[in-house]
Amino acid sequence: MRTDLLLTDGRVWTGDARRPTAEAVAVAGGRIAAVGSAREIGGLAANGTRVVSLGGRTVLPGFQDAHLHPPHGGVEMTLCDLYGATSRDECLDGIRRYAEEHPDREWIRGGGWSMDSFPGGTPLRGDLDAVVPGRPVFLTNRDGHGAWVSSRSLELAGIDRNTADPADGRIERDEHGEPAGTLQEGAMDLVERLVPETTPEEWEAGIRRAQAHLHSLGITAWQDAAVVPETLSAYRAVAARGELTARVEGNLLWRRDRGEEQLADLIAMRGEGAVGQLRIRGAKIFQDGVAESFTAAMLEPYLDGHGRSTESSGHSMHEPEELAHIVTLLDGEGFQVHIHAIGDRAVREALDAIEAARGANGARDARHHLAHLQFVHPEDARRFRPLGVVANCQPLWACHSGYVEELTMPFVTEATASHMYPFGTLQRAGAALAFGSDWTVSTANPLPQIEVATTRVIPDKRDGEPFLPDERLDLETALAAFTRGSAFVNCLERETGTIEPGKLADLVVLDRNVLSADAGPIADARVVATLVEGEAVYAAPDVPLEA
Repeated sequence: MRTDLLLTDGRVWTGDARRPTAEAVAVAGGRIAAVGSAREIGGLAANGTRVVSLGGRTVLPGFQDAHLHPPHGGVEMTLCDLYGATSRDECLDGIRRYAEEHPDREWIRGGGWSMDSFPGGTPLRGDLDAVVPGRPVFLTNRDGHGAWVSSRSLELAGIDRNTADPADGRIERDEHGEPAGTLQEGAMDLVERLVPETTPEEWEAGIRRAQAHLHSLGITAWQDAAVVPETLSAYRAVAARGELTARVEGNLLWRRDRGEEQLADLIAMRGEGAVGQLRIRGAKIFQDGVAESFTAAMLEPYLDGHGRSTESSGHSMHEPEELAHIVTLLDGEGFQVHIHAIGDRAVREALDAIEAARGANGARDARHHLAHLQFVHPEDARRFRPLGVVANCQPLWACHSGYVEELTMPFVTEATASHMYPFGTLQRAGAALAFGSDWTVSTANPLPQIEVATTRVIPDKRDGEPFLPDERLDLETALAAFTRGSAFVNCLERETGTIEPGKLADLVVLDRNVLSADAGPIADARVVATLVEGEAVYAAPDVPLEA
């Protein structure tokens, strides 16, 4: 077969232990035809072959994000976007500006505010009332587990001092018992049910917008962490038109407000999920919330900020026996189970549930995975490998930040804090690692995430103290987690994840040799081209590839 594309004079990191590095890659028919030295591969050029001299740039397997939310991210780009705001005042300025630019929109909706921009992580309705008086507002925070609402929103929802907290959430209150303006977890639903629904056309446009953004960051495949009927329909429509160029694995959301009768619906939806580049294999379960709002399920009680133990140790969304039953049902139907587990108790309960499913159904290559893993008890870190559970980690959070320093560390014991984001411990215990961003909770860009995984220092403050430095990973382990590790959890490792002859030519080109000692921090590198099956889905102007 004639060589269609030849990338030469670069530094190729293959991810393949048999030949870790090379200088050139030949592509034919959308697949990798050969990998080797510039001299070896140069001889494969023929009439019509596109030959691209990389000038020392790095070629990697395409990045794969193991946990993110593209439809929502794409839609939120057109709403009140607060992801760039770093303070309360910047949030309010952004909200005011958006409201002025959209006077005809009944609701101000969007999200992206950071909890560490507000005292206690809980913004107030009075601030919203001052900048958008009389208008209903619903703005989710970056992790999606809390919402900031205005007085008008609370009024429309009938929420007042007499409204009880739902079983799976909390209404934050002021000193007089009145709703303060922040709704946690299931309490968000009390207002969100009134917010105008996103249209099918908006969901489809959001997927296309998100895909363009992710391709520009070198991402060629992803796992959508929570697919619901509306986003599944949008994915199917985009895929059917041939507009889905990324490889997408989807997880159907197990709803807490329904029972096991929903299993039949999930099986039916899974059957509709094989369209073009789209596949549905997984089911997503939330087992707890987040540490910053004290809803993560912990083995030890939270502290009160003064070192004194409280009566709260967070909230398990499902009782352990119920979780084991759900996982056993899903595993028995061949689903890959994806469990949100932040607290160390949630992690233990999730591992227990998977162990129970294996006992009931027998062992198989299920590739169940736990996402986030902010706290993992050392005894449980050793359980991942024998249970065949993938550690699905979001590495950008593993550093000193306002979330860690102000909203988490003062409220957990020293022993609990010592096993926070334990990537190194998991890796040394033999756990399979996959990396994901949880975008839009944080940036989708893999490069700063990889840097934090290797330094435990946020790129904005590189002279800072590393956070639990024994948990650092080496660069090649971090690269592997964002390529072949995520390909494994995405069930794509036979076709992608490494640069080997016969695999699909899903590749990313960086602007420098990131493996060189003088390359500088990897977060300073830039994606200059992203290829899917040898065709550019993104190309910077300084690289002669057509996007």
